Amino acid sequence: MRIVVLTGAGVSAESGVPTFRDADGLWEGHRVEDVATPEAFEYQPSVVHRFYDARRAALATVDPNPAHHALARLEEAIGDDLLVVTQNIDDLHERGGSTRVVHMHGRLRSAWCRACDGRTDWHDDLADHPPCPRCGVTELRPDVVWFGEIPYEMDRISAALDRADVFVSIGTSGAVYPAAGFVQYAGGRGAHTVELNLEPSAGSALFAEARQGPASVLVPRWVSEVLGS
Repeated sequence: MRIVVLTGAGVSAESGVPTFRDADGLWEGHRVEDVATPEAFEYQPSVVHRFYDARRAALATVDPNPAHHALARLEEAIGDDLLVVTQNIDDLHERGGSTRVVHMHGRLRSAWCRACDGRTDWHDDLADHPPCPRCGVTELRPDVVWFGEIPYEMDRISAALDRADVFVSIGTSGAVYPAAGFVQYAGGRGAHTVELNLEPSAGSALFAEARQGPASVLVPRWVSEVLGS
């Protein structure tokens, strides 16, 4: 059985990582336009860097939760038949034990050099404009996908959805494309579709099956069902 799992902010929220937007539309107190667009970075790179530096530092204070560990247990059991596609830019899936993870919106602990196009694992600050370890030019930016940019590895994701027997969406709003369209894409190719979410998402009616509750409860339970244990 081939499974594609899509995870969103609701999975990381239970580890203490703030969700994407507050009820007032702000992203951790900032307007999205000020910290998550290429234009913002061109206009005020230091502000953008400080925002992501703070988020990167905060990762050291959080740990994977039972949902992350459950998905790692599923990977251990079915190997290459599982692909986890995450909209999250944290590294909690990897720290929870998963290795087959696609970060479609990039990784907070990675820096991308606009001069040489190289990517480097990065755990320090970028606000002081350090040189690229590969080419020495001071053109590093957070390796994350901002509004108006194309998500990473879409060909790999589409290929996995084409082959999937099961598509599961965990902790997502169902409102951000292209991820919001995955359920229709996979379901149209015969996959059984499941939503595990704290509350019904914007696309909940598109799923063959929907369950509501905390990811730390629902995901381990679902994994146990899949594995028959």
